[in-house]
Amino acid sequence: MSHPLQVVRLSGSLGAEVRGVPIGKVGPAEAKEIEALLLEHLVLFFPEQDPTVDEHVAFGRHFGTLEGHPNLSNPFSDHPELFELAATRGGIADEWHSDITFQDQPSIMAILHMVKCPAVGGDTMWSNMYKAYDELSAPLRDLCDGLTALHDAAPHGKPESMTVHPVVRVHPVTGRRSLFVNEHFTRRIVELSREESDVLLGYLTRWVTNPRFTVRYRWTQGTVAMWDNRCTQHYVLNDFDEERIIQRVTVMGDVPKAASPPRWDPYVRGRYAGATSRYDRQLNEYLGRRIQTLESNRKDDA
Repeated sequence: MSHPLQVVRLSGSLGAEVRGVPIGKVGPAEAKEIEALLLEHLVLFFPEQDPTVDEHVAFGRHFGTLEGHPNLSNPFSDHPELFELAATRGGIADEWHSDITFQDQPSIMAILHMVKCPAVGGDTMWSNMYKAYDELSAPLRDLCDGLTALHDAAPHGKPESMTVHPVVRVHPVTGRRSLFVNEHFTRRIVELSREESDVLLGYLTRWVTNPRFTVRYRWTQGTVAMWDNRCTQHYVLNDFDEERIIQRVTVMGDVPKAASPPRWDPYVRGRYAGATSRYDRQLNEYLGRRIQTLESNRKDDA
């Protein structure tokens, strides 16, 4: 950098505001320095930026391959590597989530430009999934290490788009473990009955929102934020009446690495199907698809 970065931490758990770098002029060396800061702070904020779409996209390309959203359309902008949300078009992500976890290779990171924000309200919160995992009791951490969870795109009207990820993933760079379930996309703990899953998943998705794991950011127009989707979740406060427009580039994606292999088989009822079998229908559909895929792959290899 021609000038040293000015970095100010925003909470005890995560988040830092960064000044001294115009993101439209970032090169490979500067991108490495920013990425190191991201690994340390998990979410970074760059006030007073207001990049063009081309500058925003070019900045994102320093960190990996970019994709638009697989299920949602942009209301105003037309760029294949840009995702746009407008509050007046229903674009308010007011459930805790990590981006696109219904895909086999979900997002690594996101870089958001606040194009227009309300005078008051519309803050975003992020939560540190390293801390959420570390502060579980040892027996519960051990249980979660050996479980997997079913994620789907039901919030986008596509419940058939689904995959399974570890409940606890290992960050490919830091090697740290983090919880990887969220209220928006995660439907079921695969190895537990529906009733057991509801209890554990309900607890975990509440636990990750504990205020001591979080940072809350008040936006100003032109601010750029970037965060690591592998070890954070975020949530938009729907407490405003004015328009709010964001543009985001999404860096895709790696296969989440499990803390340990699943220690139990998927839950399958051992008795005759009954009325409550409907609660297992989605999991059974996913397992059936997986068996078909394995059989098809074996035939191709033969």
